[in-house]
Amino acid sequence: MSTNNRISIEIGPEDLDKINAAVQVLNETLKPYLQSLTADQRQELPKMGDGSEPFVSKTIDYAKVNGEFAPVFMDVAELERDYGAVRTLNGLYRSLLQLTRQLDDSIMLSGSEAYTSALIYYNSVKLATKMNVPNAKPIFEDLRQRFARATGGNGEPPEAEA
Repeated sequence: MSTNNRISIEIGPEDLDKINAAVQVLNETLKPYLQSLTADQRQELPKMGDGSEPFVSKTIDYAKVNGEFAPVFMDVAELERDYGAVRTLNGLYRSLLQLTRQLDDSIMLSGSEAYTSALIYYNSVKLATKMNVPNAKPIFEDLRQRFARATGGNGEPPEAEA
């Protein structure tokens, strides 16, 4: 097991307050513009991906210049508004996606380091128990419960990667 420390974070209360306030502002500001869909609704919708975007853009251009081909039940202004929303929301989404990926990576790395260190401690207590060191056995018995469920009861953790 390795103790290579690749991340060490402690966000202070002042910064955490600023971050939470910024997230709250984002949520409150975006809330009136956002919709939620069920998994079934998402599956049923025709999707506009990167390949369809130029098609929609050209269609808007043609519909504005050659409106005689637009069916009477089609609102060209609404088509343009929807497309504008896609472009605006995609810009926000891409910025936030990069941030959430970095958050996810930082959570994974911090968690990995914490778990690896906990395994090192666990193995030390396990060795101390085998050597009958006083006070080690109750700690070992308590900590090994985590592995009893995950491994069918043998109390052995998976090997941590170095």
